[in-house]
Amino acid sequence: MFDLHGMTALVTGASGGIGSSIARGLAAQGARLVVSGSNAEKLRVFRDELDEHTPQHLQEVDHVAIACNLSDPDQVEKLVPAALETLGKIDILVNNAGITRDNLAMRMKDEEWDAVIRVNLESTFRLMRAVTKPMMKARFGRIINITSIVGTTGNPGQMNYCAAKGGITAMSKSLAQELATRNVTVNCVAPGFIRTAMTDVLPDAQKDALNTKIPAGRMGEGEDIAAATVFLASKEAGYITGQTIHVNGGMVMV
Repeated sequence: MFDLHGMTALVTGASGGIGSSIARGLAAQGARLVVSGSNAEKLRVFRDELDEHTPQHLQEVDHVAIACNLSDPDQVEKLVPAALETLGKIDILVNNAGITRDNLAMRMKDEEWDAVIRVNLESTFRLMRAVTKPMMKARFGRIINITSIVGTTGNPGQMNYCAAKGGITAMSKSLAQELATRNVTVNCVAPGFIRTAMTDVLPDAQKDALNTKIPAGRMGEGEDIAAATVFLASKEAGYITGQTIHVNGGMVMV
């Protein structure tokens, strides 16, 4: 099940944290990837590491790295055409990249709002728009947007981030309705607290306090998000669209 052999994927924010886990998960199931991120050198190193997660009989498959600054609309507009030129097609788009510029609403600067909306929301729209035509023509596609638990619950000090993630969910539902008859699905995965390099540096007392809020008693792993993404990318998930899979250990039950 969930065999992705012969399928291609474009993953943004692929070289760090959750994105790298998603990329590894897709590669492990046989997909050929274009991995994208803002740091070209870090991206190149990660692309080379992906070989370790590619099935043995697909070792001749080359994964590709394309650097892209998602805050630059011109670069965003060029990403999908570059991926199509390299792969020949895009079966799976994973919009994972995102930034935070946290502040209380009354102190939030216009540039903090604009930066988060531009990278998290606007670039997701642009990339979804860009893959729509080729996916419709192929009569197959999987668009998976990584949102967040706070897009549903809200979070103090993150009005910009919550607006972007909630907006992605609404955009996904709209596009899902437009593309459903062409066998193109659009879904979201909403992580809760996931263990990353950022959470690893927290004091143990703070980690314990966070874990008490999670019925599972622990933070999730990047692999948990990857598993949900691989499922939604698969042919078996063809009758699921416009949905959000919440991966949060029961912290919020929607």
